[in-house]
Amino acid sequence: MVNRFENRMHEHVASRLWVLMVAMTLFIPSISFAARPLVTDDSGTVGKGGFQVELGVETFSWQNREDGVKFKETGTEASGVFTYGLLDNIDIVAGFPCVWGKVKENGATVFDANRLSDISLEAKWRFFEKDGFGLALKPGITLPTGNDKKGFGTGRVTYGITFIASKELEPFGFHFNAGYTRNENKVDERKDLFSASLAATYEVIKGLNMVGDIGTGSNTDSSISTAPTFALVGLNYAVNDHIMLDAGYKFGLNKQEVDYAITAGITFSF
Repeated sequence: MVNRFENRMHEHVASRLWVLMVAMTLFIPSISFAARPLVTDDSGTVGKGGFQVELGVETFSWQNREDGVKFKETGTEASGVFTYGLLDNIDIVAGFPCVWGKVKENGATVFDANRLSDISLEAKWRFFEKDGFGLALKPGITLPTGNDKKGFGTGRVTYGITFIASKELEPFGFHFNAGYTRNENKVDERKDLFSASLAATYEVIKGLNMVGDIGTGSNTDSSISTAPTFALVGLNYAVNDHIMLDAGYKFGLNKQEVDYAITAGITFSF
C-alpha cells in the first residue's frame, strides 16, 4: 500500500512538473530564439553557410495552494541551440535542453531530479522579405529523449508549426508569432496546443537593445481552460559582430503561468 501511494504521488508530482516545464517553453516545439532573451521568434535567418550557437540558462519559481497543500515548484533549464544556414532564407535548428526540477509540499521536498529533456529539430523558411517586412514559417518536431516518467518530456514525438511576421522600423522592431503544436504525450495532457505572442525591440544605442514580449497559449492541463499568459522584459548587447549577451525577466500574468523566470545567455555567430 505504501509503495502504491508513493508511486501515485510521484506520478502526480512529475505530471505537475512536466506541465510547468512546458509552460517555461510555451511555444513548443521551438526552444530557439532569434534574438535572446525573447520567446517570440523573428523572420531573420543566419544566411547560407552561417552558423549560430545560443547558450542559455533560465531559472523559474511557481507557488500555489490546493486542497490545503502549499506547493512550491522551482527549476532551471540550461539549453544549447545550434542553427545552420542551409540557404540564405532557410535555417535548420537543433535544441538540447537539460532541466533541473524540485517540488515541495508544505515545505517538504517530494521531487528533486534533473534530466536531459526532449530534443527539438526545426527548419525556418523565410518566404517573403521586402522593405523591412518579413514572413516565415517554422515547422518542427521534438524527439522523446527525456524521461517522461520522471516529468521530463512528453514520451512521444510532437510536431508543430509557427507563423512568423517581422517589421523593422529603426530603431524599433516588431515581431508576431502564431503557432500550433500536436502535443502527442503519455501523460494525459491536452494534445492540440495553440499559441500567440508579440514582441518589440528598441535600439537604445548601437548594439544595445531593450526588448519586451507578451504571449499566451493553450493550457497543457486538459481540465483547465485558463491559458497561461506571460510578459518578459530584457536587454541584449552585441559585443561585436560575433558575440551577443542577453538577460531577461519573465513573469506570469495569471496563476497558470510561472510566477517568475530569470534568463541569461550568450550567442555566438560565425
